[in-house]
Amino acid sequence: MTTLEGDAQVPESDLPGKSATESSTTPSGQLTIGDLADRTGLSPATIRMWETRHGFPRPERLESGHRRYTEADVATIDRVVQHKDAGTRLELAIMRAMADATPAAPSVYAYLRRRHPALGVHRLKKTTLLALSWAIEDEFCSKADRADIYGAFQRERYYEKAEPRWTELARVANSATAFADFPVSDDTTAPVRVALPADAPMRREWAVVCDASDLPVVLTAWELPGQTDVKDRDRLFESIWTVDPAAVRDAARVCSSVAGQPVPASLTSASVSPDPTAVTGLFNRMVSYVDRLS
Repeated sequence: MTTLEGDAQVPESDLPGKSATESSTTPSGQLTIGDLADRTGLSPATIRMWETRHGFPRPERLESGHRRYTEADVATIDRVVQHKDAGTRLELAIMRAMADATPAAPSVYAYLRRRHPALGVHRLKKTTLLALSWAIEDEFCSKADRADIYGAFQRERYYEKAEPRWTELARVANSATAFADFPVSDDTTAPVRVALPADAPMRREWAVVCDASDLPVVLTAWELPGQTDVKDRDRLFESIWTVDPAAVRDAARVCSSVAGQPVPASLTSASVSPDPTAVTGLFNRMVSYVDRLS
């Protein structure tokens, strides 16, 4: 086993009374920490130490507390080790490997559900999602932070209603990208329009992703099927929103991948904890906008 950066100082047990390999039965395609250690050549202690110190890898957690990993985690750790063997510091090696990784699902909502299962899911109407989205966008505009922002609109006609807002967002953003059933175009005017093919999972999604330094935030939702006879404003979505920097960074990487864009330099830098004052301001604006639209 490879030992890196203080293996001996990290307890071998993941939970009291649990073995280092967490050898309980796993669903097909999921790996225990022992499996991951065998596949990557790292010790379980090293994997846990990386998670504690660097937030990587980010496993799913069973109700028992056991970690579960995927084949994508194996590939990303292999890239970390390659960068590290080439002389790169561990924290930079992790950033580069994660930036190189392609999300497993071309869907913001599906990827966050898989990678961050602890995030709460709420069933919301379109009017509520509009209020939350406007609050995020206006809070971002008021700060003029040079962030990377992404929006999923499903249909071009929905984007057209929001186009004046997103034109202003693009003016103050580092980059701005919109996704919908746009016709294919070479137009690179900001915000960049990404045409989603008919079978793209993001055609059913709503998303606002703002990867900002002081207030990273993502709102994403999946439209429930069988609503052809429902009024547009009453359509229901299963929704997630969070200011967790790791989740926001994952959502931004999915968007960048779907857009076929080079990974922005900001997505390879370390994510930072959101400013509590900024989070409070966003929450207050959300409450106000939801109340107004309701």
